Order: sequence, then structure tokens, then C-alpha cells
Amino acid sequence: MTERLVVAHIGHRGDGIADTAEGPVYIPCTLPGETVETEPFPGHPDRRLLLRIVEPSPDRIAPICPHFGTCGGCALQHWAEPHYRAWKRDLVVSALDNLHIEAPVGELIDAHGEGRRRMVLHARRGSKDVLEVGFSALRSHIIVPIDRCPVLAPGLEGAIPIAWTIAETLRTTEKPLDIQMTATDTGLDIDVRGSGALNARTTAALARVAESGGIARITRHGELVTQRRVPTVQMGRASVPIPPGSFLQATARGEAVLGALVAEHLGRPATVADLFSGAGPFALRLAERARILAVDNDELALDALSRAARATSGLKPIETQRRDLFRRPLMAQELKKTDAVVFDPPRDGAQAQARELAKSNVPLAIAVSCNAATFARDARILIDGGYRLSAVTPVDQFRYTAHVEIVAKFMR
Repeated sequence: MTERLVVAHIGHRGDGIADTAEGPVYIPCTLPGETVETEPFPGHPDRRLLLRIVEPSPDRIAPICPHFGTCGGCALQHWAEPHYRAWKRDLVVSALDNLHIEAPVGELIDAHGEGRRRMVLHARRGSKDVLEVGFSALRSHIIVPIDRCPVLAPGLEGAIPIAWTIAETLRTTEKPLDIQMTATDTGLDIDVRGSGALNARTTAALARVAESGGIARITRHGELVTQRRVPTVQMGRASVPIPPGSFLQATARGEAVLGALVAEHLGRPATVADLFSGAGPFALRLAERARILAVDNDELALDALSRAARATSGLKPIETQRRDLFRRPLMAQELKKTDAVVFDPPRDGAQAQARELAKSNVPLAIAVSCNAATFARDARILIDGGYRLSAVTPVDQFRYTAHVEIVAKFMR
């Protein structure tokens, strides 16, 4: 059954929202003010499938990718940039408003740069034993086969055909295979998950793929399969040998922008605790001016950070500590002699750590977040503990998506 609806606004995940007698319904790839023809989305009464744009918005533009609308990677390639930018900034404003937090929110900084330097492709044998390699469809496990992606950095040039070759080499079955690909300064770093154990023949075949494709390293679930060069990335002055499947900011430009904002807010403290430090995108930059305690639960990331620090001249001491900050946050007493704290948690935020920080006497805290809702929750904890939120900057390194990075300054 088809239904005509008028889109009222864009939701926080990038879908158009139409108000109906049954409540709001969500329609991907639509814009405010548009009249659209839809049909029910099976199994989801609050969603609709877009059939046709009856009356388009004057703010609608042509998407840059032929896969837009079927691939689930991008949500908003069809919206004129000024409106898109205002909406993404408002994600942060609305999250703060929901918790009654008043703070100056700066303009959105575009940090797309050359494009995304990491991606995860999925591979599976579909119907009639046809191999499919691509991204997941919107809110679905269906694979959308792709041959190119315009939001990727030049360092991932040729990565998609290589993923197809790896999937063929591993004789991918109906069980999905995940191929994580990262563009590093020394070539592609690839981690394969879901393949099952590799025999000698398959290992040798993957080594040939690496040789012919100029790949730096291939691992399976983090275990080395073949390595031609150590994959490294630049973080400030340091060249960091990244662990297999290591987390990196999505774009090199994004990492640089976040690092610059953090450094600007910090000034020149003598000691800084970098919490959820990873392999050191902040610690290695900040060590040019301060002594650093870097804390994370990822032993391989901390080892990479330490190796990079030892090989880089001109840095102040960096101490590392392995610790699960969700279960064992640094206590207020442990932060007694710390001049400033930087914390950059995963999407779940840093609720336990924020509670301890709120009890501390640390005069300055810089929060970096990739989730506006958990950022606002943690900000509320710090404000209730006596901090003042003096600056909030939204950063866009996931262009065309609903993801936004945040850098915020808290002062006592």
C-alpha cells in the first residue's frame, strides 16, 4: 500500500521524519518540505521505503555516488551543504539542550580532508553462488556490491579490487567475511575476520596478493599472515607502527584538527593525563610541551605509542599504563598532581571516569567525543561537579553521515 507523506524535518540519524496520526515515521533520503510517495518497511511500522519524490525540496542536490540510497554508508549526500552543516552542528546543540546545558557551540569544522583512510568491506556468496563485496545496506545485513567509493582517501585507491581478490582467494561462503583496510604511510594494512583457520596454501596465496598489490601487511583476527613493510602513520613528529586492526581517526585531517583543538585548549600545562589514549594521537603531540601519562586498555596500542615515543627526539617523557577505565577509572586521589586531563572514549562515553574527575581538583579537562548524547551526559556530570563548560567545537570528519566529533573545554 502506497502512502503520500510530507517530510517535516531531519532526524538525528539523517532520515527525513514525517508526522502521521500513528506518530513519526522515518524515510531515508528525503528532505524537509518534500512530498514523497512511500510504502511500508517490512517489520518496522515506524519506517517507510521511499518510492518517489513527488515535490522535491529546492535544497536537494545530486549525490556524488551512484550507490547512494542503497549503500548504508552515507545518509545525506542529497542535501545542500549549508543546511547539512547547520543540521550537523545542531546535533550537538540539541544533545546539550536535552540536559539543560548552556554552552557556546562553535561553527562546524570540516575535517574530511582527502577522505576516509579506513573502511570495513563485507564479503559473502549470495544467491546463485555469486560473490558480493561491499558495504551493508541501510539498517540491513544485505551487502551492496561496490566498485568505488568517492569519500575514500587516495591511499585506499585500489583497495576495493584487492578486497574482491582476497574474498576470492579465501573462497568466501555464505558466512560474511569482514575485510578491514587502512591506508598507512607505508601501504595498505588489511585485517581479515571471519575466514576460519588458514592452511599453508591459502597463506601463500594471500602473500602473493600482498606482493602484487603492494600491500604492507595482511593479518587474520590480528595474527600475522604476511608482512612486506611495517604499517606506520604519522602522529605529530612521531611515526607510529600501528597494531593490526588498530583504531585511527577516520581521516588524517580529522586527527590533525582534533589534536590542534586539544593543544589550543590546554595551553602549556606541566603534566597531562591522556585517558583512552590509544596509540597516541594526542599524547605524542602533547609530549612536545608536557609530561604525559597515557592510559588505555589496549596493550598493543600502548606498546606502539611507547615505541614511537622512544624513536622520536624532542619529546618530554610519556608514561603508559594499561587499565580498563570503564571498570577502574583513575580516582580523584590519583589525579591530585595532574594539571590537565584529556579523555577521548569510545561511543559509550566515559561516565565512570567523569564521576571521578568531577570529584578531583584537576583545573582543566578536555573532552573529545564521537557521540553527542554520551558527551552531553558526561558533561552534565562534570558541570554538577563544579566544572564550567567554556567551549564546544563540532568537527565533521564523517562527511554525509550523522556522526559528529566534539572537542570541549571544562575549567574549574
